[in-house]
Amino acid sequence: MDLTQEIKVKKERVRGLLNEQGLEGLYLKTQSNFSWLTAGGSNVVGITLELGVAGLLITREREYVICNNIEAPRMTAEEKLEDQGYELRSFPWYAEREREIVHELVGGGQLGADFNFPGAVNLSGAVARLRYSLLPSEVERYIELGRLTSLAIEETAQTVRPGDKECAIIGRLAERLWSQRLDYITTFCAADERIARFRHPIATEKQIEKRAMLCVNARKWGLIISLTRFVQFEPVSDQLREIYNANVLIDCTLMAKTIPGTPAKEAFNAGIEKYRELGFSNEYELHHQGGAIGYVGRDYKVNFETDEVVQPNQAFAWNPSITGSKSEDTMLATSEGPVLLSRPQDFPVLEMEVDGYRFVRPDILEVS
Repeated sequence: MDLTQEIKVKKERVRGLLNEQGLEGLYLKTQSNFSWLTAGGSNVVGITLELGVAGLLITREREYVICNNIEAPRMTAEEKLEDQGYELRSFPWYAEREREIVHELVGGGQLGADFNFPGAVNLSGAVARLRYSLLPSEVERYIELGRLTSLAIEETAQTVRPGDKECAIIGRLAERLWSQRLDYITTFCAADERIARFRHPIATEKQIEKRAMLCVNARKWGLIISLTRFVQFEPVSDQLREIYNANVLIDCTLMAKTIPGTPAKEAFNAGIEKYRELGFSNEYELHHQGGAIGYVGRDYKVNFETDEVVQPNQAFAWNPSITGSKSEDTMLATSEGPVLLSRPQDFPVLEMEVDGYRFVRPDILEVS
């Protein structure tokens, strides 16, 4: 599928929502939906902000991009939105006319938006569901994102030495990510006892002695991938080996049960049961187990009450953890079974089989 066809299908999904909701227009301005609808474009200036600087207005017959005169040249020259069928409507940066222009273009009809926009119904949840089932061209981009991110974090892990600061390691990871124009949305690095103490160990100036955990959520083309890797400077103990292998097995169980057409909580419940079978009954209570991913870090985190159904070609990033360990990669749910998007590229591996599916997962990197 080429980008023209991809964009056409997505516009059809949006107009289907217009008909379903009885709307005259839908205004999309979050970076996630802008990237999705434009097949990988970007409307952000501050990469940590969800709301972008240009919005896309889809009406029943036409499409518009709305922004101030600062952003208009890039929207045309680099995002090439006019080539995608959008008409540019810009205004001076000092004269805030966004609301006026949007409402004029929908002719006073009912308007929806993906954020709290004045005079519009917030349909962020309904719009998000339009993104869940990825198209073939999106899957191709996701696979490449997984490869690039796995290489970046694994190459970084191989540079880690005792005495390195956690923050310096994240700096080296950031350099590798940015060299491929990957945004780092979330990064963690934990040294030694911080791995067990904190589920969200933001990097500090603590120096590494015996082991380190590196985690990243990286973004390219609007898509986000999540993964975790471990490096160790002494032999892996029998206790750590038991914990780590159990953690990976729980993760593989979650992946194996993530089947299109089934409730997402069925996979979650299978993972919780595996915790119990392996003797770690209460560990799941200490951190969420992950869930659906794509153009947002987690579209939803799965729990006992989740009512979402797994969609074909929907991405998931499960992240089960046992104190002192964690397992996290990103997968695609397909009718043929789970497809790992963030396969280990330059790391030792563990191979496991669950429900007839064979998994190749990253092992702990031991550095002598």
